[in-house]
Order: sequence, then structure tokens, then C-alpha cells
Amino acid sequence: MATTATSLTPLKAIERIQSLDVMRGIVLFGILLMNINGMALAHAYEDPTVSGGAKGWDLYTWITTNVLFEGTMRALFSLLFGAGMFILLDRLEKKGAGIKAADIYFRRLMWLLVFGLIHAYLILWVGEILFSYSLMGFLVYSFRSLAPKKLIIIAILLFSAGTLWNYGDYKSDVKFMENVELAAQYKKEGKVLTNDLKKATAKWEKRQRERSPEGIAEHNKNMQSDYFSVVAFLAPINMHFGKYYFYRYDVWDILSMMLLGIAFFKLRILSAVKSYRFYSIMILVGYGIGLSINFYEIQMIMDSNFSLLSFSKSKITYDLGRVAVAMGHIGVIMLFCKLPVLALLKKALGAVGKMALTNYVMHSVFALFLFTGAGFGLFGEYQRHELLYIVFSIWIFQLIASPIWLHYFQFGPLEWLWRNLSYNKRHPIKKPYKS
Repeated sequence: MATTATSLTPLKAIERIQSLDVMRGIVLFGILLMNINGMALAHAYEDPTVSGGAKGWDLYTWITTNVLFEGTMRALFSLLFGAGMFILLDRLEKKGAGIKAADIYFRRLMWLLVFGLIHAYLILWVGEILFSYSLMGFLVYSFRSLAPKKLIIIAILLFSAGTLWNYGDYKSDVKFMENVELAAQYKKEGKVLTNDLKKATAKWEKRQRERSPEGIAEHNKNMQSDYFSVVAFLAPINMHFGKYYFYRYDVWDILSMMLLGIAFFKLRILSAVKSYRFYSIMILVGYGIGLSINFYEIQMIMDSNFSLLSFSKSKITYDLGRVAVAMGHIGVIMLFCKLPVLALLKKALGAVGKMALTNYVMHSVFALFLFTGAGFGLFGEYQRHELLYIVFSIWIFQLIASPIWLHYFQFGPLEWLWRNLSYNKRHPIKKPYKS
């Protein structure tokens, strides 16, 4: 029997895998825990000494979030995206969709790319990831039929390539700092600077200006301006990220995790059907390796007084640490899904996960009105630990609002729009009335 366009529909509620939705909800909350620093503070996502505070509770917050969540939440979000796109294609192909499966898949990614551009340039989140996911999603298609073992090997090769690039960057930074110190010595001795030394000096002085109290105050002022002024201020930054991050980070950082996501789904790791022993080993090995590496990196950075070279050197082991911790997180989340506890919390987290796109963009909408001049203009006004109160408030709101919305509607608002655009047809959003 021929497959018609009308027979190709999104997943129904009964077809969804609960563990994936619960995991998606947890990871979405973890992403906000990291993103809030970039949404509310200038140049403070990585280095706490620039703004947001680096003492007391602010330092403890930075240490905790970086050890447990930095890079790991993005890794898991990418892993879930890869698994989700594979599930979409696999389901369509099993329905006999043929070439229509590819049409829906690539149309879905095309619209995600558009959403990403809107999210970055108009909703004002420079750290947005939908644009990158769409580009990496185009590449994922060619790997969908590979066996899990091959997918894992390719992912490891990609991680290795990224690590080699990070090492090369570290060596370049070592040379850069040597030139900065040599230029300072030349100036003191009255010697003429070479072109390389002039470039190094100019680059260092620009960095220092941006991170100085005056530079931070100017950045805060720009973010507290009216909406269109903030759009203009962030546009060049968005342009840089869109062009540079694609080849510098996305292939090694995002595509690798998407391939692992497909492999783990095929191995049924993400369906919470493996044994308690299996997930316990994932936790012990993942956390044992990952937390050790992350603690080492944090201690090295603090011992070096948050120097440029310490951050650069930490990138060499960055992927090994974050991916290992991510494996530990998967083990914990799958055990949580298997255990007969906290059913209401699981249901609420699952609802958040089902509306992941809507809730993700909602984070940025909240940030736009809280921190930029389009709303309250509170950018730069909070310390790092104080931002946790905002994060927890958004968590609670979405844990309450998402189940209520899905009680009456089949999809989140953006999920519904995305499905309509992907399938090129209008789907009903309201749930059928039950008398």
C-alpha cells in the first residue's frame, strides 16, 4: 500500500519513550543553569573574575556548575537531538515513506535553522544552539544506518580531532603570552617592537580593555539599552559565532555527541531498559574519570589565578572530562527513570522535555525581558550565586506550566509550529474533547 502524505504524522503520546522526555527535561534545566551566566553577565561564562563575583558563594557556584554541568549539558542535549532525529527517520522509513522521509527530515532542519537565526538575532541569545544543531543535523543523515560500534568509533575520532586542535590552540597561546611579555620587556628597554610583538600587544590590550571595570560597565550599558540598540550591539557577535564556531567547535563538539546519541539509542541505553548494574557501572566509571579530570582542571585554573593559559590548558582534557561526566549523568537519569519513585516529578519533567523547544526559547524570552533594556534592564546587576534564584524560579514555573499545557494541548506551541512546517500540513493542537 502506498504511503500518503496524510499518513505521515508526528509521534503520538503513547509512542513516545518516557525516559527520553524525562532526560530532555532534566538536561534543559541544566542548560539554563549554565546559560544564565552568559544571559546576565558580561564575559563571565568561563572566567568568574571578570564579572559576577569570584569569592564566597559566587566562587562555590562557579566551581560546582563547572565541575558538574559545564559542557555536559550541551553534550547530552546534542546526544538527545541525534537520537531524536534518528527516531524520526526510522519511524518514517518503517512506514514506507521513502524519499518523503528525507523531505520531512531536511525541511525540519531548514526550519530549525530559521528558528536559530531568529533566536540569536531577534530574541538576543548569542549562545543559542539551534542554528548549530540544524547544520550538524544535515551531516547526521549520512550516518543514520551505521552500526553502533562504527558510530562510537567515528565519535571518538571527532573528539580526538577537537582535542588536537585545542592542544594546538594552547601552544599558540603559550607563544602569544611569551610575545606579550617580550613586548613589555622591549618597551621597558626602549627597543623597537617587531610586527609580531605589536600584534600581540594590540590583542592583549584589547582583551584587557574588554575585561576591565570600564569595559564591563560599557558592555552592561549596551545590554541595558533599548531593544533595537541591543540587536545592533549583538549582531556582530552573532555573526562571528555563526561563521567561526561551525568549523572550530561544532563538528567535534556537537556532531560527535549526535552520533553517540544514535549509537546509544540503538543499544537501548537511553530507553531505561538496561539493568541496574549496567547503569551503576556507567555512573561509577563516568564520574570516576570525569569528575577527577574536571576537579584537576578547576584546581589548575585557581592555582594559576585564572590566567589565560590555565583556561587554555584546561581545554586539552575538556572533552574527556565533560563526556565522561555526561555518561555518569545518563546512568543517574536512567536509574531515576527505572526506579518506582517520584512519579509526579517524572511526569512533570517529561512534560518539560516534550516541550523542549518551547521551553528552551522561553529561557531566552525571560532573559530578554529581565536583563536587556527591552524589559527591566538588569544585565550585570546580579552576582553569580544570585542568578540561581532566577534559574530555580524558571524551573518551578516550567515544571508547573508544562503539564498544564499538555493536559489541554498535544504539543508545545513551537513544537506544533515546527511540526506543521516540517510535514507541510496543519496538525490539530488541541486534544480531542472527552465527555
